[in-house]
Amino acid sequence: MSSSEAVEQSESSSPAGNPEFINIRTLRKTYFRGNEPVEVLRGLNLAIAEGSFEALMGPSGSGKSTLLNLIAGLDSPTSGELSIDGRNIGEMGEGERAKWRSQNVGFIFQTFNLMPVLTALENVALPLLLTNLSSADRKARAQTALEVVGLKDRMDHYPRELSGGQEQRVTIARAIVTDPRIIVADEPTGDLDRENADEILKLMVRLNREFNKTILMVTHDPAAAERATIIRRLDKGILV
Repeated sequence: MSSSEAVEQSESSSPAGNPEFINIRTLRKTYFRGNEPVEVLRGLNLAIAEGSFEALMGPSGSGKSTLLNLIAGLDSPTSGELSIDGRNIGEMGEGERAKWRSQNVGFIFQTFNLMPVLTALENVALPLLLTNLSSADRKARAQTALEVVGLKDRMDHYPRELSGGQEQRVTIARAIVTDPRIIVADEPTGDLDRENADEILKLMVRLNREFNKTILMVTHDPAAAERATIIRRLDKGILV
């Protein structure tokens, strides 16, 4: 079965899961510019179902990336509740949050952030260095992740030997190699042409539908947002 056939087949089913897998109540995030407070998120309320694919849109400075970072455990809220599968992420300490993040979240960014001196296989295996897996098991899991994204024949290639679309596929393989429940993607197609962007979006749909990954994607691209099952818009720190 080709990857496109797998996507078409998987899109016919709707993932069922906890309707409040990610539960956000009166969430606020304030930064300080010198002594001046800047309120980025202002009492946000949001419930995200397990297995959903949601796009976050809005103008620059609306709080999209801040919300994504909070859900991913990269930052902590100023106030309010942020719980994921019943665990209050906002109340975790930095060390506990880092451990939770490594076990539950995969990251896809606009820039690929690949190590140029490592092969595709070695780049994908990097997150597994934080686990207790043996070297052979890490290699096997990285190989499987690269096969999922269609790069079985590029495992030993370095980033400079790959196209932009292939580099982003390596990034996605790295994001899924730990089998996370959540994938956060910040402008994942921002540096790609339309053809490569479409291929990446098809792959993300497959990860959502076939592997039941909960995907949260920040994007300015309406064409990318249309691939999500739910589109949410933020403006000045609130949902509109």
